[in-house]
Amino acid sequence: MEDTKRTADLLAQLNKIVSEGRNPETMEIDTLSSEGILRKLNHEDAQVAPAVATQIPSIALAVDAIVERLQRGGRLFYIGAGTSGRLGILDAVECRPTFSVPDDLVQGIIAGGEHAIQYAVEGAEDDRAAGVADVKALELSEQDVLVGLSASGRTPYVVAALEYANTINCVSVSVTCNPDSPLMTTAKIGICPVVGAEALTGSTRMKSGTAQKLVLNMLSTASMIRLGKTYENLMVDVNASNEKLRARAIRIVMQATDCERATAEQALKEAKNRAKLAILMILTGTKRGEAEALLDQENGFLRRAVEQKS
Repeated sequence: MEDTKRTADLLAQLNKIVSEGRNPETMEIDTLSSEGILRKLNHEDAQVAPAVATQIPSIALAVDAIVERLQRGGRLFYIGAGTSGRLGILDAVECRPTFSVPDDLVQGIIAGGEHAIQYAVEGAEDDRAAGVADVKALELSEQDVLVGLSASGRTPYVVAALEYANTINCVSVSVTCNPDSPLMTTAKIGICPVVGAEALTGSTRMKSGTAQKLVLNMLSTASMIRLGKTYENLMVDVNASNEKLRARAIRIVMQATDCERATAEQALKEAKNRAKLAILMILTGTKRGEAEALLDQENGFLRRAVEQKS
């Protein structure tokens, strides 16, 4: 009887969730050719970016909070289940090579643990206790920001984690595609691009997943720009950890300084492969030690360091 009631309650919830509705534009999608199906999917995808654009004021609030906490020594965590959790992990791990941040600065947490990255872990998203335990295990504190990801906005694992975050004065942020959801009422900062019903009913890895990915791109990229991890629109803090990234670092130095390849390579060698430092050395004509001091003085902001020396 209890299981029947839980199922009935869940069905009632799903009936109210925007992303679980049936899309009238794709009712005949199973009758179309490959090209016809793709045009329908593309038409639905085209609605995602405008929906995200409506949330820029809220995303900006979240970025301001992230920057403020990271400057104070805090960390940024993403937490989610299934597709949402995987998207959070993807964004977190990309911050390391792109911006040369410590491995623990931006972290992704997924219901069910590492196994759930590739495989479905039954019941993990419904485990409220695990949501709290997982953030406690990482010693979540008031210095940190916790971003809860859930297309439906009702995932118990994520909601419980954000509720706990609120009790310790950690900044809680929600990214969901359903406005009237527990996650939106729980989070201190709510981000909700409403993308409507999916082309395939309930397949929230599609428009909802794309919307979450766009928001995550904005949160991490804007925060890193605000923290001085770029110069103009160049990734000057790139971690040249493989052959492609080493070539990219050379190219970035050349683009930033309009120098020849040989000059860029020599500067990178002297700067121990730190593109930002190599650029400063070339633009200001300073030696490594003086350039390092300039960067430290300006808290790693290359533009400020260049202007200070000009």
